[in-house]
Formats: sequence, structure tokens, C-alpha cells
Amino acid sequence: MNTFSAYLSCFLLFLFLAPARADLPGTWEVLVADAGIASMHTAVTRFNTAVLLDRTNIGPSRKLLPKGHCRYDRNDALLKRDCYAHSVHLDLQTNQVRPLKILTDTWCSSGQFLPDGTLLQTGGDLDGLKKIRMFSPCDATGFCDWKELDDVELAEGRWYATNQILPDGSVIIIGGRGSNTVEFFPPRKNGAVSFPFLAETEDNQMDNLYPYVHLLPNGHLFVFANTRSVMYDFTRHVIVKEYPKLEGGPRNYPSAGSSAMLALQGDYSKAEIVVCGGAQYGAFLLRSTDSPAHGSCGRILALGEKENPKWEMENMPYGRIMGDMVMLPNGDVLVINGAMSGTQGFESASNPCLNPVLYRPDQPVGLRFMVLNPGTVPRMYHATANLLPDGRVLLAGSNPHVLYRFDAEYPTELRVEAFSPEYLSPDRANLRPVIEEIPETVRFGGNFDVVVSVPLPVVGIVEVNLASAPFATHSFSQGQRLVKLAVSSAAPDGNGKYRIGVTAPPSGNVAPPGYYMAFAVNQGVPSIAKWIHVA
Repeated sequence: MNTFSAYLSCFLLFLFLAPARADLPGTWEVLVADAGIASMHTAVTRFNTAVLLDRTNIGPSRKLLPKGHCRYDRNDALLKRDCYAHSVHLDLQTNQVRPLKILTDTWCSSGQFLPDGTLLQTGGDLDGLKKIRMFSPCDATGFCDWKELDDVELAEGRWYATNQILPDGSVIIIGGRGSNTVEFFPPRKNGAVSFPFLAETEDNQMDNLYPYVHLLPNGHLFVFANTRSVMYDFTRHVIVKEYPKLEGGPRNYPSAGSSAMLALQGDYSKAEIVVCGGAQYGAFLLRSTDSPAHGSCGRILALGEKENPKWEMENMPYGRIMGDMVMLPNGDVLVINGAMSGTQGFESASNPCLNPVLYRPDQPVGLRFMVLNPGTVPRMYHATANLLPDGRVLLAGSNPHVLYRFDAEYPTELRVEAFSPEYLSPDRANLRPVIEEIPETVRFGGNFDVVVSVPLPVVGIVEVNLASAPFATHSFSQGQRLVKLAVSSAAPDGNGKYRIGVTAPPSGNVAPPGYYMAFAVNQGVPSIAKWIHVA
């Protein structure tokens, strides 16, 4: 065989064996090359902007505050006079960032949108431990900024807590390091209320932090910590049901995988919860960066016809710690970010998991996961993922270091990316609906019409689905939910348009009051969302 033939044979063999990135679904793009901060917490607002938030006691960021807006803190060990931004406002239309000013430490804090669209942000470390903050969003031309409340504070310090909006629009704040209690915003007379379940699930590496909390459509809460879960009646402060233990080791911080409640639909009498991934027990104590992560997933019917539900187990294609689970508009779940070895914490993970996977709930066990096109940016500790109104997923953050560090194997990450699922591929563009008419506000149980246009004739049902805007941090999206509304068949309305009769959610148990992204979904392909207020 001559040299050219040998070279050609090797080249063809390489092409055959090497996985082609283009063969896997999904595409990536960098939206912002340098956001100035590494986002530990991210939320998307009804003005099609995003709030990115780090912590304050981290030294210089790469984004300066406006002149005359420096922060002064004599207790800050790094910068007594801090002229750097630790939060930014991202315009999702232009990808421009504007610095925001945060005063107290938001390290490992929690958040949730209130019914009027204001972002409630609670707790943190040091001077932020009992702090309550508000961000009232504005459009990209405005100058909205953080407001830190001085006349009210948390009843207990909350570091690594979870927030969840309730059916009446108030917010419950659950747990935190050393806080085995719950409390509410607006504050209630009884202040913090004991929640012994959190103490029972604490171990010697504190695997009960950032508990997974989901509001069930019966008005109770599903609360998961470590390996255990309960149905919690927060009005009487009692446990209504205890679920079986989920095998496979701890699942919450510092060993966290992620969790999501699958889409609520039909008569809203059922709710299924999925918990995936996590670290080996002991990896956090030993700071073991090469301990393989769990790949197992548990799925349970938390509410439904089964009196004694059990966890249905299956494995992801990869073990994953610190993955984010994002509910997509069509009801699928995107699992993205994270590492395949180690644990949460500074300098504690390795082997980044660059391939997202798609979890398809309606498929049988063994066929639910599909591997997607890998990214190139490791996003591990302190990274976030959020659904955008156009159906893409926003990726921000990753900083496995105590301070900002850019000379490490896994550097502090200031780039902001977007991942486009397969439903946004060009070959599905003719299926993508456009919402032409939709009301700005709907009331519980009310009927309304949505008018859509679609390039190709509609075959079957066009769904109208409501997606919340959660507060994403530490591989869990606080307040995330997707509600599939009852709809009529799409009736031709002239000029290529279709009219759909829709029924709003029946109560705040199904969809707590607030702003939602309303998507029309045609054969699994979502429209660009319109923001709608459910009241």
C-alpha cells in the first residue's frame, strides 16, 4: 500500500470512528464573551432580560460600577471600597450587560418571583445572612437596580435555603445551613417554624442543604432532602406522607444532582417528580475530585392514584454532579451542565460533563434519554441554566474557585451561552407557530382564545403551555413548573391563522399567581413565548 493510500485509509477510519458533533441534536452559541461576573444565581424577567448575580465578598470582578456608586464595607476582607459590580442586567435582545449594585453578601442565597413580577431574593452569608432584597424588573432602557430592605429581615439566617411561591402568592423559605425551619414572605407572626424533617436528613456532610421543593397541585409541598422526601402541609406544619427512600446516595448539596416536577396536565390530579445524579457519599468530606458521580435517576408519582408509590429507577448516559434540569416548553427535560467526578465545593470536581441529555418523560424506561451535541465550555460549580422565551436555554457562570481565577484548568467563567434544542433546528421551522393574539392577563378557571399562525397546515392539537421563570442556583431551579392548559382543536381563522380555545389554570395550586411564558407548541415545536399574567 503506498503512502497516499495508507493515509486515505487512516483518514476514512478516523471519520468512521470519531463521533461527529453535527450528528447530535442541538446547537450552541456565545451570547456574551465577557459578562463581567460569574453568575451563581440567574433569573429571566418578564421584560426579556436576565438578572445575573454572584456574591459580594469575592474581590474584583471584571465589571465596574458607574462612577460614584462604589460599595463601602469595612468588614469585607478583600475590598473595603468595592467599585466592582457583582450583579448585572442582561438584555436578551442585544446581549448588552449593565452593572447592578448589590450591597450585602448573596453567597449561596435563594430567590423567587412574586406575583407582581418583582424578584424576591433572600439570605446569603455574613452580612447577607438574614437580608431580604428586591429587584423590580424594567425593560432594557430602564435603570432598575437592587433594593435591600432595612425595615424587615428574615427570622433566621438562611444560607443554602430554597424558596417556593405558594398558591396565595406568598413565598415559603425552607431550610439553610443550621436552619431546620421554614418561614414566609411576607413575614408571618409566628416567624420561623420548626421543620424536624430537615434535622432528620442532615448528615456529617450536611446533605440536606438547598432541599428540592415542588408545589403539588393539591396545595401541599413535595420536599426532598438527602435521600428522603415527604409531602408537607405548610398550613398546619405537618407531614402528610413520607415517600420511600431514594437509593443511590445523597442527592442534595453538597452532593447535588438535580430535580424537576414533570409537566402538570389533564385534570391536574397527578404530579411526578424526577431526581437525577449526585455525588458519592464522602466525596465532599474527602474533597475527592475523581470520585465518580451517580448516573441514576428516580421518578415517583408524588400525587396520584397510587397510595404507596415507589421510585422508578433508570440511568442517565453519564454520571453527573451539579447538572441542571430545565423544563422545556414541550414537556421534555434538558439535563445540562455539571461534572462526572467529584462533588460540589471549591476545587472539588473534575471531568466536566459537556454533553447535555434530553429526558423524554413519555417514552418507556430505557428509551427516555437522548445524548445531545456537546458544548466546549465546562460549567460546573456555581453555574446556572434558564429557559428563555424563544425556547433556547441560557447558560451562565461556573467558578470552582474562592476568588476569580483565570489561569486554572477550569477557570472562572464569564461567558454567557445559549443552547438551542433540536426543536429549533431549521428543518422544523415550518412547524413553528407564531402567537398572533393572546390576552395579557387571565384569571383562574377563565376561558380565553389564542390565535396562532403556522407555515404548514396544522395537524392535531396545538398545545398552549405556561412555563414559570424560576430562580436558578446550585443545580436546582427554585419555583420551576410547566402547566399544559386544556385546549380545543385549532380551528382555521382565515389568512393561515388558527384559533384555539384555552382554559386557564383552575387555581393557584396548579399555577401560583404571577407572570408566565405562554408557549404555543405544535408537534413538539414551541413558538416564541408571550408573557401572560395569571391572577
